[in-house]
Amino acid sequence: MALLLTGCPTAHYVKVEVWKKEIKAADKAFSDLSKKEGMKIAFIEYMENDGVLLRPNHPPIVGADAIDFLSQSADTAYTLTWSPSAADVSQSGDLGYSYGTYTLQMRDTALYGTYVSIWKKQDDGKWKFVLDSGNPGLNTKPMDTLITQE
Repeated sequence: MALLLTGCPTAHYVKVEVWKKEIKAADKAFSDLSKKEGMKIAFIEYMENDGVLLRPNHPPIVGADAIDFLSQSADTAYTLTWSPSAADVSQSGDLGYSYGTYTLQMRDTALYGTYVSIWKKQDDGKWKFVLDSGNPGLNTKPMDTLITQE
């Protein structure tokens, strides 16, 4: 009877773990699209309508301004990919985050950094990011410097 009154914590834990996996999968699919179709298309596809981009030396870029910013970006001279290291989600399952490392591959050079994305579950069940920020400056390959969590 107590289990019925308090809900089933085990079932909720399973849901939270599923939601975390969904966020990591959305983040990975986002990176895969960036590799295949380019950064611009991927960011526009995975950003919520009022999404925010935080970029170095730039004030926050919000919603339609973020779409304009991305649309004007030339992304043919490089490939941007990333790998989520971990994700977490709210107990309600509608808001979460992921973080990891990214690689910006240009013709002769690769730059590495870290990122964080905050994700919101949409009415159709898909995850879109509401905030994305990156931090350039890793001097070595990403997996050499970051311990991943499962």
